[in-house]
Amino acid sequence: MTKQLFLLLFLFHFLILNRAASADPDPLFDFCVAAPKSTHYPGHSPNFPNHPCKDPSNATVEDFIYTLQSLSPENISAAGFSALAVGPSLFPGLNTLGMSFVRAEFARGAVNVPHFHPRATELAYVLEGEIYSGFVDSNNRIFARILKNGEVMVFPKGLVHFQMNVGKGNAVIFGCFNSQNPGLEKLPFTIFGSGIDGELLEKAFGMSKGEVQKMSGRFGPKEIR
Repeated sequence: MTKQLFLLLFLFHFLILNRAASADPDPLFDFCVAAPKSTHYPGHSPNFPNHPCKDPSNATVEDFIYTLQSLSPENISAAGFSALAVGPSLFPGLNTLGMSFVRAEFARGAVNVPHFHPRATELAYVLEGEIYSGFVDSNNRIFARILKNGEVMVFPKGLVHFQMNVGKGNAVIFGCFNSQNPGLEKLPFTIFGSGIDGELLEKAFGMSKGEVQKMSGRFGPKEIR
C-alpha cells in the first residue's frame, strides 16, 4: 500500500469516526454568542440552527448564564404537560456549542407522548416527582422503569422514548441534548397529523376509516384523504 493511499484511508476513517462521535460540527472559535435578532443579516431566519455571532469583544458573562424558572400556569397545556426548550434564541451563549436543553413539567398523570429526536441523544434528569420513563430500541425491546428524584436516564439518538407522571403530585424533568437543534417528532402527530393517506393508515393499524378520521381529528386535519 502506497503512503498516499494509506493517508487517504486514514483521513477517510478519521472523518467518518469524528462525524459519528459528534452530533453537531465542532466550533471554530472559543465561542460565538448569538447576535440579537435586530442585527441578523438580511434574509437570515432567527430560527436557523446557527445564529450570526456578535462581536466577541462585546460578549459579557451574562451571555453565558440563563435562569431556568418554572413555567407559568398559562403555559401548561390542557393535557397537563408542557415544556420549555432552550437554545441559542433564548440563551445566546449556547450558539455553535452543540448543546441545548429543556425543562418539562407534568401535572399528575400527564404524559409526554412517544417521540424521538433525530439529531441528538438526550439525558433526562428528574428534578421532582416520579416518572415512568423509557425507550424502545430497533429490535423492539423496551427499556423502562419508574425514575425518582435525582435519577438520570439516557435516550439514545433517534430512538423512540416517552414519559408519564405516576406520582401523587407534579413532576419536573430537565433534559439536555448534544445538539443545539435536536429536532422533535411526536409520533401521534407525525402519523395522524401529517397528511398520510387514510387508506394506508387503515391497513397499517387495522383501523376503520372512522377510527382513522377520529385520530386525525385529534392530532391533525379533520380529513386525511
